[in-house]
Amino acid sequence: MDFATHYTEEQEAFRQEVRKWIDDNIPEDKRRPIDPEIMTDGQLGPAADLYNWWREKHVEIAAKGWLYPTMPKEYGGGGLSGEEETIIEEEFSRGRVVTGFTNGLVFPTLLVWATEEQKQKFLVPLLKAEKVAFQNFTEPNAGSDLASVQSTAIRDGDDWIINGQKQYVSGSGVPDLLFGPMMTDPDAPRHRNLGYFMIENPAEGLTVNRMALLAGSRQNRIYMDNVRQPGDHLIGGPNQGWQVTQTTLEQEHGGRGQAFPRDEALEHLLEYVKTTKRGGEGIAADQSVALDTVKNVIDSHIHTLFAKRNYSMYLNREEMSYHGSQSSMWRKSYNLNNSLRELDIMGPYALLGTNEPGSPFGGAPEVHQRNALQGLHPGGTVEIQKVIIARRIGISRTRERAAPTPATATTHSS
Repeated sequence: MDFATHYTEEQEAFRQEVRKWIDDNIPEDKRRPIDPEIMTDGQLGPAADLYNWWREKHVEIAAKGWLYPTMPKEYGGGGLSGEEETIIEEEFSRGRVVTGFTNGLVFPTLLVWATEEQKQKFLVPLLKAEKVAFQNFTEPNAGSDLASVQSTAIRDGDDWIINGQKQYVSGSGVPDLLFGPMMTDPDAPRHRNLGYFMIENPAEGLTVNRMALLAGSRQNRIYMDNVRQPGDHLIGGPNQGWQVTQTTLEQEHGGRGQAFPRDEALEHLLEYVKTTKRGGEGIAADQSVALDTVKNVIDSHIHTLFAKRNYSMYLNREEMSYHGSQSSMWRKSYNLNNSLRELDIMGPYALLGTNEPGSPFGGAPEVHQRNALQGLHPGGTVEIQKVIIARRIGISRTRERAAPTPATATTHSS
């Protein structure tokens, strides 16, 4: 069976246009670094120049419609097809183009739930790359059980006063906006006591601090001390925050799929096995090495099929069920298993950093080792994905349907 994507002559001509633009406009020294930690802080040190260069370049890419290709053109997106998005992703990956700093999970949420005025206020500057938004979800006592958030938003006239703390908020540089749920009514029942807010930064009482973690410092801790925000920063109703959040999570769990789920770690492993010799003999002759390599290939290809299936379903406006969480569960598990087999094959070379001599592929395997381990948690653990799948296929005590997305609740298919 042929799983390859086949393109028309017109689409291949578009590919050459994208490739030429990258070659002409992205200098080698500005291309995506092996370790994204290098661009974590857009305020300090040499990272500032690279980060700020890309902030400006993203505005240019967005104007071409290539930064967020399938987002609606009337709001600053590209209005392009899924095939064109695939080509752009392939060429951006090949050319090591740094994609947008905004957490794109906010886009479908705003498309489904925001008023037209809110779309103009928040969605347009984000899609045009004039502003950057981070996802403001996890709290010290509310991670996988997100409905237990304790940060509060209390009405004060037409405004909201926000207090609380968030953590593991991902992103490089400094956000202009933070999006996520806050408790608006402590006396209301669970899932009916939240609001979903867009919080502007900087704001009096709002503090963003870096967290030093295994995968680097691209996580932030957010402190909110009487942060005042205008009333129109509430997306949806004051007690609809859980429903709005579910649209964000539907995408985060894999409900949109992915047109081009490149597995760079697998590409590196295959190259390493083909070219590395020990004791004068290629390591591919070792049956255990060959078996582990094949397992990595199979597991990665299974994830590719899940991602492409979901992408096709999403663009064709088919109602999703367990599909997103199935893809997410597999991705988390296979990434960890593949990293462990990679470590067995490469040995200590897989742990050499980007600045250490002898590190294969510039230290990319070491970055993969760290990311695969911490990647079990963001967006809901494997156990959470299993619970969602159980609820949606009818073998749990409770049942649920997929949350509304642009594909099922709007005229947009982004």
